[in-house]
Amino acid sequence: MSSALDVTTMSSKGQVVIPTDIRKELGLLTGAKLMVLTDGSNLLLKPMQTPKLQTFQALIRRSRHLAKIAGLRKSAVAKALRKIRHEGRA
Repeated sequence: MSSALDVTTMSSKGQVVIPTDIRKELGLLTGAKLMVLTDGSNLLLKPMQTPKLQTFQALIRRSRHLAKIAGLRKSAVAKALRKIRHEGRA
């Protein structure tokens, strides 16, 4: 991947246009989600990648496996969720 440099201007609403060449290089399409990070003096826009379905399914399988090893039951998870939701309303 090559490195690109360009200049853009921020609007009064805080909007910036990502130059066409950079959008093409990164494969950014309309509606792409970007993380905005700063260290106080620098600004970084990082494209957010949608996880692949296989990655999500593998995570679920691993979570279920670890829950089984730990002896965690669905009823215990449901109870914990109810407690958290109730505390959030209090």
